[in-house]
Amino acid sequence: MAKVSTSISIDTDVKAKAQELFAELGMDLSTAVNIFLRQAVHNQGIPFDVSLNAVNAETQAAIQEIQEMKAHPERYKRYSNFEEALQEILADA
Repeated sequence: MAKVSTSISIDTDVKAKAQELFAELGMDLSTAVNIFLRQAVHNQGIPFDVSLNAVNAETQAAIQEIQEMKAHPERYKRYSNFEEALQEILADA
C-alpha cells in the first residue's frame, strides 16, 4: 500500500500528551492517526461520540440531588438493606 505524507496542525501540549500515551500503548502518533482514520472509514463517520458533553435538565437535577445528599446525609432516610427499602416503596404504591 502506498503511503503519503500529510501535514496537520496540533496543539503542542495535546501532541506531547498524545505521543506519551501512544508510546505507552506501543505505537507512535502516525500509527494512532492511521488507526483513527481506518476506523472512521470503517464506521463511515467519526468512530466515537462527538458532543458538547451537555446533560439534560433531568440529569442535571439528579447530579444536584446526589451532591446535596452527600453534603447533608443526615437529611435523608437510610435503609439497612434492599428489602427494607423495597417494602417501603411497595407500601406507598
